Amino acid sequence: VQLQASGGGLVQPAGSLRLSCATSGFPFNENAIGWFRQAPGKEREGISCLSNVDNRTYYADSVKGRFIVARDSAKNTVYLLMNSLKPEDTAVYYCAADHACPAIVGATMLTVMEYWGKGTLVTVSS
Repeated sequence: VQLQASGGGLVQPAGSLRLSCATSGFPFNENAIGWFRQAPGKEREGISCLSNVDNRTYYADSVKGRFIVARDSAKNTVYLLMNSLKPEDTAVYYCAADHACPAIVGATMLTVMEYWGKGTLVTVSS
């Protein structure tokens, strides 16, 4: 099982960026794909999960309305489209996979999934 996040870089505030999560080694359409991020000095945060059960997508309140997840099953790839970026979005972004999305406690998605890829750094700064 392999996942690889890519597409990070430096972007100005209010800008946009698209991250890709390329996957291989498991049935793509039978697994949930989550996106997580970890800012310097902070705990890892679950920001999105595309469910394989009902095709719904969870978004954390911190990114809701700005970030969109899209899936390309032909390429076994999931995209994270990030708009209206803010300096507080600066973090290393990871994608992960499991048989289902992590549980949501309160309004927060847990950060436990079985398979993880290496992260990609997103820096939002002028």
